[in-house]
Amino acid sequence: MKCINEVKFKFPAKSSNEAFARGAVSAFIMQLDPTISELSDIKTSVSEAVTNSIVHGYLGKGGEIYITVKIFEENIVSIKIRDKGCGIEDIEKAMEPLFTTGGDERAGLGFAVMQSFMDSIKVTSKIGKGTTVTLKKRITKNDP
Repeated sequence: MKCINEVKFKFPAKSSNEAFARGAVSAFIMQLDPTISELSDIKTSVSEAVTNSIVHGYLGKGGEIYITVKIFEENIVSIKIRDKGCGIEDIEKAMEPLFTTGGDERAGLGFAVMQSFMDSIKVTSKIGKGTTVTLKKRITKNDP
């Protein structure tokens, strides 16, 4: 698959930057003319992945979050969200609905939400090195 366009950026892992990440990704993919529903799905998934990096990856102690967005032929969008935080010990367990390491205030639905809104989600992680979440979605052209 041929990459048509790409953007990379990084920002401090602060909750106040979550809206920036969501907005920057959605602004970049606007060139594909996504439906409101597709845009909402992507924004929500990016928000969940970034929040996971802040809360679970860096345990709220700060760090950097790296995002790469690529647009491929056939309107396929790939969004890679990476942190250099503590990593996930058991990815399969972490992806189970209602599982959380964030205490009572966390619902444990972040990965389930991402899975329901995106065509695919891949999570890789190494303890002490960080986590990468790759989200993919095919955008249907918004025909007039």
